[in-house]
Amino acid sequence: MLNILQDVKCASTTQTLIKTDLFNALPSDISASLISAAKNIFLNKNDALFLQHDSARWFYFIVSGWVKIYRETQDGEEAVIELLGEGDFVNESSFLEDNHYTSNAAAAEKTHLIRLPIALLEEATKRSHKTALAMLSAFAIKRQRQAQELEGLKLQNAPQRIGCFLLRQCGGKLNGTHSVSLPYGKSLIATQLGMKGETFSRALKKLKAATHVDVQGSKVHVPEVLELADFVCAGCSNEYPCKEFLLDPRQKSSA
Repeated sequence: MLNILQDVKCASTTQTLIKTDLFNALPSDISASLISAAKNIFLNKNDALFLQHDSARWFYFIVSGWVKIYRETQDGEEAVIELLGEGDFVNESSFLEDNHYTSNAAAAEKTHLIRLPIALLEEATKRSHKTALAMLSAFAIKRQRQAQELEGLKLQNAPQRIGCFLLRQCGGKLNGTHSVSLPYGKSLIATQLGMKGETFSRALKKLKAATHVDVQGSKVHVPEVLELADFVCAGCSNEYPCKEFLLDPRQKSSA
């Protein structure tokens, strides 16, 4: 359920939205109309944002927090397709998919989003080649990110998959020590990486033995980034830091 729905009044929040590549590509009148129609949404952990097959009238911008995109199996298990975080758009492509949500979305933790009408984005894409190209660029980055995650599931063992996830939290750091905080709970990380909880725990112990990475609660200490990268990239076709990693705007901003 949506906890709070209110007008966007904070200038800094609006400026963050306007500075995105997508908004920079919009015709000025469309951009102004979107900002005028924007609403803040605040979700608690596990609150639903939308459900698969519902009519899609809105797309969203994540100001803070994480949103999981998932589908449910026949036996009620969640299959997490993607986790989107600060600076990501959610559901901006729904007008290309018969204006219906193709998956479920829910907050993975306390999350602040901006809700925007999808009809205006569809109009802008039809009117402006620049907007259409910006949309295609955003799709390409997301697909590359997803392709790398799929490759990891196929080629890397469980400790390597966890190590790859931790490397991404290092923000492109090339060597030396690094300490980071896990962005969300271990159970959700395990699901994202295609593991059961018990498999994740065993794999984490193997990763520590191989690379000396230490995980205490949500805190992670990487004593040597290159040692972790050597272990992880042995089961991957890319070299660290991979191109898909560097193309991700969230990672470039944290590097």
